[in-house]
Amino acid sequence: MTQKLYRSEDRLLGGVCGGLAEYFDLDPTLVRIAYAFLAVCTIFPGIILYIIMCIVMPRKPFPPTHNV
Repeated sequence: MTQKLYRSEDRLLGGVCGGLAEYFDLDPTLVRIAYAFLAVCTIFPGIILYIIMCIVMPRKPFPPTHNV
């Protein structure tokens, strides 16, 4: 089964960093710290990219419920 990139339900803002952490099987806190470091300490346009990714990345679908 192929793994898909979704925004995470474990979110602080939009779920982008949490979704990237789930996709790459990393700790979400480390991904958030690395993203914040890149956004603040470099020329990396982090806020603009985060907003674009929040719009483009789909939300994780809810699992189907089975009524008995």
